[in-house]
Amino acid sequence: MEYHGLLPPRDRWLPRFEQWIDDKLIDLPTEVARPARHFATWHHLRRIRAIADAGGDTQPSVRSAKQEITETVKFLSWLRSTYGRTIETCTQHDVDQWIATGPTTRYTIRTFLVICKQDRLNTAVQLGHRAPKTTPSLTQAQRIAWISELLTGDSETLPYRVAGVLILLYAQPLKSIVRLQTSSIIDGNPMAITFGKHPVDVPKPFAQLVRDVLAHRTNLRTSGHGNPWLFPGTHAGDHLHPDTIMHRLRLIGMSNLGARNSALDDLVLECPPSVVADALGYSHQVAFLHAERSGETWARYAGRRLR
Repeated sequence: MEYHGLLPPRDRWLPRFEQWIDDKLIDLPTEVARPARHFATWHHLRRIRAIADAGGDTQPSVRSAKQEITETVKFLSWLRSTYGRTIETCTQHDVDQWIATGPTTRYTIRTFLVICKQDRLNTAVQLGHRAPKTTPSLTQAQRIAWISELLTGDSETLPYRVAGVLILLYAQPLKSIVRLQTSSIIDGNPMAITFGKHPVDVPKPFAQLVRDVLAHRTNLRTSGHGNPWLFPGTHAGDHLHPDTIMHRLRLIGMSNLGARNSALDDLVLECPPSVVADALGYSHQVAFLHAERSGETWARYAGRRLR
């Protein structure tokens, strides 16, 4: 009824998150539950409520908050059971040991430690951002091979092939791909898609696949024929979840992050990073970082072209 305008839209993720917090902390010792609830309520819940009040999509923030809260609870429980300490008596050695002896998801306690420092629960410990050891990427030959496979092959169904090419050609994150609306497609000559501040052209071979997706969108029986999304989900008014596309592409062997990094690295060599950022919906900072990582700046590139 919300979808058809009979009821005002409501945020489905916020009340679930509020209940999740209560369920997560209910049986924990006070030394663990108290700081974890403070973190969940005064940092995450307040921020997510503000997003909901503004009409924004709270799902990504809820997912991120759940991971940070879960890892915080694990850390506080370990601290209590191993050393009999609380966040107030935690030492830098405790933090370093926790990080060094587990998976990289443990770095997500960083926000909790920052909040604890701000609230003066513990000003002695700190944790920097995790620096990835390597940056996933594809060679240009691999990228071209994947574009060819998804344009002409049958390794996946049409919607997932189109999603894969959107990554390989336009460096689009999955969260942006699933939120593309049919109105983002301008079916002219040439076809164009709007990702950022202005439309970008779609090459002819890919344009036909996009037209086919527009004409045969899946899940419309369950999600409603008025569904605005290019990739409809299975519930009324919903789009596909980013993880759904990620898993399907992973099954055929394509690295989402590697494809996106390689596409952006190539694009910032062809155009000024600021132009790429505006066209594709990236921040200027991210675009210039990719230009620097590629060993090129637009000024140097343009200088060579003029010589």
